[in-house]
Amino acid sequence: MAADLEEKTNRYGELLAEALEEATIAPPEGTPMAEAAADCYEMAASYLDDGNHFREHDDLVNALASFSYGHAWLDAGARVGLFDVPREGHLFTVE
Repeated sequence: MAADLEEKTNRYGELLAEALEEATIAPPEGTPMAEAAADCYEMAASYLDDGNHFREHDDLVNALASFSYGHAWLDAGARVGLFDVPREGHLFTVE
């Protein structure tokens, strides 16, 4: 079971890191929606950092939770149009 948790934690961490690389802020710069997108992006990046910290300290449960929360910020933002993201593939649930 520990091996399953480690594999899933690593997979979700990689998924979040890849999603952060692919997501770009969609609304025009200087608008309230662009500010909201930047906040969502910052939250996702912070959760990636937190997850990596937890993983380095062998706290896989909190690492997995952090990676999951981070991806949720990005995915929700993509669904409401805050981010331009790939429409195909495994990173986002926009289609």
